[in-house]
Formats: sequence, C-alpha cells, structure tokens
Amino acid sequence: MSNVAIVVGATGLVGSHLVEELIMATHISKVITLTRRPISYNSDKVVNHVVDFNHLAQHAALFKADILFSCLGTTKKAAGSIAAQRKVDFYYQLKVAELAAKHEVHHYLLVSSSGANANSGNAYLQMKGELDNTVKELPFKRISIIQPSLLLGERNNEFRIGEKLGSVLLPILCMLPGLRKYRPITGKQVAIKMCNISKQSGDGVEYFRLDELFNS
Repeated sequence: MSNVAIVVGATGLVGSHLVEELIMATHISKVITLTRRPISYNSDKVVNHVVDFNHLAQHAALFKADILFSCLGTTKKAAGSIAAQRKVDFYYQLKVAELAAKHEVHHYLLVSSSGANANSGNAYLQMKGELDNTVKELPFKRISIIQPSLLLGERNNEFRIGEKLGSVLLPILCMLPGLRKYRPITGKQVAIKMCNISKQSGDGVEYFRLDELFNS
C-alpha cells in the first residue's frame, strides 16, 4: 500500500532520522516535511514546505495525506521560557493534529515523553500529558503515542548538558535489576520504531512506552 506521509519536526533528533527511514520505506510513496526554514534532501521522494507555525491555517492544504508523524519539540532554554516552550510543544502540535484530522489523515503518530501526565508538577511533563489527552479526542482512525525515555544522539547545533550527563549516568543506573526498561534510547531507534509502526495495521489509541520501543 502506498501512503503519503507528513513529518513535522523533521529537523529534530527523531524527525531527521525518521525522514531517512521513510525514504527507504516501500509503504511510503511521498514524504512531506513542514519546516520553518528550507531543507533540501537527496531524494525526489521528499517535498519540503516552509510554513509559519503561528499561522498554520494558511497552510491547511498541505495536510492532505495518509499518515502524520509529529516530532516537533523544543526546550525551555531554547524557547526562552515555559510559555514559549508550551507554544511549540503544545499549541503548534495540537494545531497540526487538528488540521490533519480535518483532512482525514487516518494515522497519527506523536512523539511524547515518558512520564507525560497532565497532572504532573513538572511543567514539561504536564504539557506533554495535556497534549496526549487532547489529541486522543480527535477523529483519527488510529493514534500511536510514543513515550521514550531520555533521547540520545547528535542534535543540530544544540548542546543539552542534562542529556549529556544522562547519557553517561543512566546507562550505568539502568544496569541495576528492574531499571533496564528505563534505559535511554537513540533518536534513530525511535525513528525506526515509528516507521515500523506505520507499516502495521491497527486502529484506536495505542501507547508505546520505554522498553517496548526497543522491540522493532
């Protein structure tokens, strides 16, 4: 079956690897990347569109596809404040999902986070949990929510000290009994899993948490 896929967050850690996987995937005929700046790819299969995320409704026609991969995200440090981070991690992602649902995209895959909880005292986990809960109410035939632990890999022009420390300490801690399932995962591993999920049939809402993501 030939599908058209949209990737939002295509320049990020997971999204960039995901585009590479989708280029090679036989079940995907076309990949549409929506980005804030122009990106070129060494594949005729990929079409890049530069969009204004503050005015996504102006780009509504671009959301005609079969599958949506939502990998958009930022940090408080990069955004400048929790409010600015929420604009990207919650409002932009929700608007993308709403436009896709309106255009009858049948499968929506979202990169969320381990520990996402709308009632969390942590602002980041709270917004992730709120987004998970909100998109579940949209009329997609199938929703796959991916909840990885610490993501490892080289990010474009961005250094995150917390992730650097975690990449050293967590693998050691996760050698302890009962903690292995919480071990860090690379952006590429998550991308491979997402691509494989999109190959499989299914419907309704499904979660892929922590240790499940290592099983492609």
